[in-house]
Amino acid sequence: MKRSITKPPQFVSLNLQICNNPPEMNTDLASPLKKRHQRPMRPEILTPLYQSVQVLPKIGPKLAGLLGRLTRGSDTEEARVIDLLFHRPYSLIDRQRQPGAANAVDGEIATFELHIDQHIPPPPGNKRLPYRVTGHDQTGEMDLVFFHAHAAYLEKTLPVGETRYVSGTVEWFRNIPQMVHPDHIVSAEDFAAMPLVEPVYPMTGGLSRKIFGRAVSYAVDLVPDLPEWLDKTILEPRNWPEFQQALIQLHNPKALSDLEPISPHHSRLAYDELLATQLALAITRQKMKKQKGVSRAFSGTTSQKIIAALPFSLTHSQTTAITQIEADLRKPERMLRLLQGDVGSGKTLVGLMAMADVVEAGFQAGFMAPTELLARQHFQTMQPLCDAAGLRIAILTGKDKQSHRKAVIGGLDSGEIDILVGTHALFQESVSFRDLALIVVDEQHRFGVHQRLALSAKGVAVDVLVMTATPIPRTLVLTYFGDMDVSKLMEKPAGRQPIDTRSVSQDRMDDVIIGLQRALASGQKAYWVCPLVEEAEILDLTSAEERFANLKSVFGDGTGLVHGRMTPAEKDAAMRSFKSGETRILVATTVIEVGVDVPDATIMVVEHAERFGLSQLHQLRGRVGRSTGKSSCILLYKAPLGETARARLNILRETEDGFRIAEEDLRLRGEGEVLGIRQSGAPTFRIADLQVHAELLEIARKEARLILQRDPDMQTQRGHDLRILLYLFGLDEAIRYLKAG
Repeated sequence: MKRSITKPPQFVSLNLQICNNPPEMNTDLASPLKKRHQRPMRPEILTPLYQSVQVLPKIGPKLAGLLGRLTRGSDTEEARVIDLLFHRPYSLIDRQRQPGAANAVDGEIATFELHIDQHIPPPPGNKRLPYRVTGHDQTGEMDLVFFHAHAAYLEKTLPVGETRYVSGTVEWFRNIPQMVHPDHIVSAEDFAAMPLVEPVYPMTGGLSRKIFGRAVSYAVDLVPDLPEWLDKTILEPRNWPEFQQALIQLHNPKALSDLEPISPHHSRLAYDELLATQLALAITRQKMKKQKGVSRAFSGTTSQKIIAALPFSLTHSQTTAITQIEADLRKPERMLRLLQGDVGSGKTLVGLMAMADVVEAGFQAGFMAPTELLARQHFQTMQPLCDAAGLRIAILTGKDKQSHRKAVIGGLDSGEIDILVGTHALFQESVSFRDLALIVVDEQHRFGVHQRLALSAKGVAVDVLVMTATPIPRTLVLTYFGDMDVSKLMEKPAGRQPIDTRSVSQDRMDDVIIGLQRALASGQKAYWVCPLVEEAEILDLTSAEERFANLKSVFGDGTGLVHGRMTPAEKDAAMRSFKSGETRILVATTVIEVGVDVPDATIMVVEHAERFGLSQLHQLRGRVGRSTGKSSCILLYKAPLGETARARLNILRETEDGFRIAEEDLRLRGEGEVLGIRQSGAPTFRIADLQVHAELLEIARKEARLILQRDPDMQTQRGHDLRILLYLFGLDEAIRYLKAG
């Protein structure tokens, strides 16, 4: 029987984040799309799932915010019911074990039927001591321990002389078993209804397992009876349940086998997610083929001026990529191309050459970076080359002063600015181009299909070039970028030497610092990367701020610090000091992972390297070795190393081939880390796992193509059912591409 939950008269309609859409971007992209294209109406049947979780019992604004951080990776957006449904458990707790107090095993979760004997509050004025409740069963005694307890509540919950069932983790203390803050305390009547097998979910600070489990159970009750969008030829041979039943089973595992990604209910939901993504990509491809582009006419003289200003020659891969892009720009079809290039392969220059061609043809171009730090760095790199070629370039970020913003926006609108470099500030409705023809997006995995559409809406038939320094395995290219042509930069610029990579135990920290003293005294520069900003009590990791203080005591004022919690001005100042040589060693978090370019930095130290993914370590290593001098990378690890961590460090020592490293990272860690999404807080697939469901991905891709061949505008009954699937996984932008959408 379903619980009755009051639905509010109004609710906020928000897009579900999927794949690679960072949550902080969604609010910025809404207005330009809304202005030019009316978003299709979400089917009424899905309304309950897109309500705020505040419609669920005992969920207020604070809990809704915590749930938003957990399920959406955002500190500013509340969770919705659907976010809870797609947050899957990874383990379970079995409370069926009832060994009796005397037979309880230290550290195990168990359930006991206790007769409550006595309440022992702490002495007056000594709140540090716990409140104890003693009880017994047929085998022996047990203590229940509560810190900062409310006596009246405990006296009501655990009345002396009555029997209560308690469940939690057992600890032995002075030869008596005890339980600190039991997970459950219930009467015999309530125990009969209590689930003895509970799913365990990934959590965030401030949320309890009990609160989240209760919220999910209410969320599951709101799942409507949805039409079946899967073909019988897919469903029946695999014995998959219907969508609603699959969700119920996902959140009510009875055994560990129910948590396996190959279980029927998990496979069903994974296929739904994969089919939705592949269908959205196929619709986008179909639309792009039908959509007329603009042929850009240019001679290449502007880009040749840039080449003439370079102190080096282009690599063969760069020349090939530039030729491919120029051919795309000259065609009367829209360009949608992915440029893959390992760290230091020269992607930014390729992007600049494309923008130069477009400007020569009489149009404008935009260059978009994921952070303000990188946007400013790209601007500084491009500005002298643009000056040499007669190109007018400007920068716009979210932190600019109003006077600067006004001048830049005016220059864009009048056509006085040829190229605009910026962050997601480019999405804002006030930013209007006179004649935008090309958007270059750096680090594509930080921007999803929604952001791409939002930028494209700022011009007519806008060509799109997206770039990533993360070499992406073929499976992920097809999954995330299946609607794009692909160019690859395979070589590093001439003269660059291999990076000497070594893994060193943290026991030899003193040796590393002595070596750094010698290197810095000879004029070298070094990065020192830590995984945290501030000291964390739970993890035994050295924070960036603590390491900065430690190294400053050795190297003095030549030590700098940069991390994500600093203001943009502080980060810029720290990077300028490091570039100029005012500081010789820069302590940093992974804010320097992508794009930061200090050519004379030759040493990279990564502390707690075992905590990083392979591709992330490869990106960090790529911050050095950017000149003709010798460079080294020291991977400091805490022994003993686990098998996976050891394998990662060994691969890095063996190769600098980013594509091989990416394949290994996919095998060892999964697509979220390979694309750098999981570290940024944005979700990848919520249900599907490409390592397990690769076969289902191929089936979904083929079925998506077949669906559109038979029903290009998705107007049949099954087409309408599949539209619900797209809405369900937040891909309703694709529906806008369909006729009568």
